[in-house]
Amino acid sequence: MIPIKDHNPARRRAIIVPSLLVFNAVVFLWELSLGARLHEAVVFFGVVPRFFTDAELREQVGLFHLAQSLITTMFFHGGWFHLLANMWTLYIFGDNVEDRLRPGRFIALYLLAGIAASALQIVAHPNSPIPVIGASGAIAGVMGAYLRLYPLARIDMLIPPFFFGPFFRISAYIFLLYWLGLQFFNGFITDPDAAGGGVAWWAHVGGFGMGYLLCHFLTLGDGRGDTYQSPSGRWRPSRR
Repeated sequence: MIPIKDHNPARRRAIIVPSLLVFNAVVFLWELSLGARLHEAVVFFGVVPRFFTDAELREQVGLFHLAQSLITTMFFHGGWFHLLANMWTLYIFGDNVEDRLRPGRFIALYLLAGIAASALQIVAHPNSPIPVIGASGAIAGVMGAYLRLYPLARIDMLIPPFFFGPFFRISAYIFLLYWLGLQFFNGFITDPDAAGGGVAWWAHVGGFGMGYLLCHFLTLGDGRGDTYQSPSGRWRPSRR
């Protein structure tokens, strides 16, 4: 299932989400310009689980580089489809979460979810020598926050390969829980010896969980309710 749009208009124009879209696109264009140096850059800017778990490699690489890679990995992508899929998901779910949290707390959630995503991937596949890159762990955190804030928002969905319809509309929690369950399933069936060569499923789980939990603490005591727009166009309270 592919989300096409949500029926949950934001009350304020997003600032951070479009900035992230542009920044990720610029970084990807820079990646394309690297040519033969791309692999070296991916290793340097991505998260390599074995660098964190092997004491000798950890000493060679240095703690500063390891800490830096937890951030820079969120802005590298492995191809056009990887970039577009991530940016489209951020576009769909990010504006409402930023609207609710405001820019500062949204950035905090995004970055901490991305770090949690890398951490769980390292725990799941500690000996993998293959770099993990992409914004999907951080964006999974945005999806987790969306689930907590707007579970009843309506989302238009599409089932490939029928890219021109038919479309169907479901509650956000149905899609988001289905997506999370898919990450768990694929994480469990992934061959540990092949970890990192495909999709970092456990990174998605880690980011989603962090986003869901962190959103609770970031909205405690602010006295603002959450709303979503029903298919009839009326504003209704969202359950928390």
